[in-house]
Amino acid sequence: MSSIIVIGYRDDLDQALRHRGLDPHYIVQAPARPPENRRRLRVTDIENAQELLRAVLAANLQDTAGVLTVHEMGVFGAAFLRGQLGLPGNADATSALSFRDKYLQKSRLPPEVKRARCRYTTEGTPYEDLVGELGTPFVLKPATGAGSLRTSVVRSPEDYARAVSAFPDPSSDVGMVAESFVDASEVYVDGIWQDGTLQWSSLSRNHIAPLRAVQGGVLAAHVLDRSRHAELFQQAETVATQALTALDAPDCVFHLEAFRTAGGLTFGECAIRLPGALSPQVNKLTYGVDLFDAEISLALGEEVVRPRVAGTPERFHGYVLLRRPEGGGLTRADFERNFTFDEIVYTPDVPAGPYGKVGHAIVSDPDELKLEKTLEDIARFNESGGA
Repeated sequence: MSSIIVIGYRDDLDQALRHRGLDPHYIVQAPARPPENRRRLRVTDIENAQELLRAVLAANLQDTAGVLTVHEMGVFGAAFLRGQLGLPGNADATSALSFRDKYLQKSRLPPEVKRARCRYTTEGTPYEDLVGELGTPFVLKPATGAGSLRTSVVRSPEDYARAVSAFPDPSSDVGMVAESFVDASEVYVDGIWQDGTLQWSSLSRNHIAPLRAVQGGVLAAHVLDRSRHAELFQQAETVATQALTALDAPDCVFHLEAFRTAGGLTFGECAIRLPGALSPQVNKLTYGVDLFDAEISLALGEEVVRPRVAGTPERFHGYVLLRRPEGGGLTRADFERNFTFDEIVYTPDVPAGPYGKVGHAIVSDPDELKLEKTLEDIARFNESGGA
């Protein structure tokens, strides 16, 4: 059985790797905990490429077929390891930075791609300077962040001071970026990019912004109906093609976020890795396209056969990341008495994961609008504790 190095851990990818007959060797940092029967290397900082390489060389891994990452923080390290170890897939660590650093990414986009104004900033940058350049409110975030961690909407000098104080080293010239605020709902494109062209993509919508989910909201998303949103799909595919071309994207599975404004789509950011949460699952259930399998194939240097998806799907799928409501009290039975699920997992006594997740639900419907309402009803039920 061939080994594959995996930076980070997620259960669903682990299952896909085992299904392909691969033996994953995980590189993780706390609090990630692969099962005890999985090989793993622990590091202090999963973004430290030197530490990753030292760990791999010290382990003297044999028969390694490739490297992949499950999340944003491992994109640069995965490219670096491929280059050092002579493994297939994208080994250009410099180009990988265009998909990690928000300023580098936005500064390389062509003029026709609308995006927020973005600049590096430090603790020494006066609040008034940022307001003059970006307007108010503006957004402060890590230049290489992920999952809305340490991301704040800044509306006052007091907000600015609190946001800056959350950074471990706000004096870094490249640690923080400030961006103009885009007041619009968010959609995202998940897809496969190969040989410089868009091979396949889907379009989904978050019901709330991930930043709100970090602050206590229930994150839900669903796949959109191309026949109902034909113009939006065309805009999304155009933006994705323009951005990935300009950024010299390697063959990859990608996740691109955009804001739906009156003048069309405004680019948010783009990542060259598997989409998070349950996006791979709902895409496979809706379209039969397996993004896990595509990601594994690209890491092994294999060509991904262009998916053939014809017509409107029989059912559209979406997911909710279930939280433990304040005061507790909700059980899985409470959810099942009020809603019909394709799948539900709810374990309120376990430590909460990203976005407060202690479970998830997948639901589907032939009508995308009915699916949207069901997801919103489940999210409200969860947030209110069943009230």
